[in-house]
Amino acid sequence: MASMTGKLSYGAVGLTHPGEETWSERPKGYRRYATTAVIGHGQRCWDEAASAVLDWQIKTRSGFAVESLTNGIRVRENADYRVTARIGPFIVHEPVRVVAVVDEPMRCGFAYGTLFGHPVSGEEAFVVHRDSSGEVRLTLRSLTRSSQGRWRWAFPALLVAQKCYRYRYRRALRTKH
Repeated sequence: MASMTGKLSYGAVGLTHPGEETWSERPKGYRRYATTAVIGHGQRCWDEAASAVLDWQIKTRSGFAVESLTNGIRVRENADYRVTARIGPFIVHEPVRVVAVVDEPMRCGFAYGTLFGHPVSGEEAFVVHRDSSGEVRLTLRSLTRSSQGRWRWAFPALLVAQKCYRYRYRRALRTKH
């Protein structure tokens, strides 16, 4: 496939800080979102969730298709991907670039930034982390604003879709362990 890489559609790269436990960024003009949910407990839950998040399964289990535009499907910093959403009869391609990856014994995840052509502009992070008691949590963070392109008119509807997908993300890595 021909490369479809491009420029990020926003300027403040890395503001979702997936490697940090706390997050206080509030850049002007962006809708800020953060939530944390318990997804399970124990080593098996951690192993499965950590692996799944770095293999894009939080997106694929939520109904998206993910295609690498550079090399391999596993999350890699500075690699470009095309995330595809099917909403009823509509197919929406979302070009993104992974801007940060964290892969540590207690914290694992990544953040991607939107490339020009994405329906919104900003950054989204998906992080699994655990505490000393073995509780495993998923944290979602995002900074979103309207894109400057042809999708600008659809921004209110995209916010509704984003809310629905966030619900799916919280369920995507939940285990029964």
